[in-house]
Amino acid sequence: MILPIVAYGDPVLKKKGEEIPENYPELPTLIENMFETMYGAYGVGLAAPQVGLAIRMFVIDPAPFAEDESISEEEKNTLLNLKKVFINPQITEETGEEWAFNEGCLSIPDVREDVKRKPTISITYQDENFNTHTEEYSGLAARVIQHEYDHIEGILFTDKLSPFKRRLVKRKLENISKGKIRTEYRMRFPKLKKTK
Repeated sequence: MILPIVAYGDPVLKKKGEEIPENYPELPTLIENMFETMYGAYGVGLAAPQVGLAIRMFVIDPAPFAEDESISEEEKNTLLNLKKVFINPQITEETGEEWAFNEGCLSIPDVREDVKRKPTISITYQDENFNTHTEEYSGLAARVIQHEYDHIEGILFTDKLSPFKRRLVKRKLENISKGKIRTEYRMRFPKLKKTK
């Protein structure tokens, strides 16, 4: 089932996610719905807060990035085989020289900006069967994971922009939070307070 994606301005996007217990209700269905929602919106990652749940889980499938001709065969293979669920993840290390990449977000449609991140990460997480893994990722794979990980920490990519860049996108962000945007996928907009 395709779920509505929570739009910028909803408080759930600024909450730090809670750990998920093994007996979390309907977890396999939630995971399936999140993948379906992500694919339906042509995304490469989706975090639980983006479907209104302040829990520590995200799904990724960065295969579309493998079409970029500037990346190595090794990185292509990684991206094509990285459909994955991350439950209760913890990034333990980020290393290397920061690099900029133009990022977007399904919760913040029509806003794309360069964001600097470190190129290599180590992450410990549980899979859908609650088996624990510790893995290292680099390049675009690491970036997708870092972006989704930020979501479960209550951080949006726009929080990483310079004050100048934030001013430039302020109007767009306000319009998104007011529902003044069209997308090809379902969105849930924040409940606006009525002014007297």
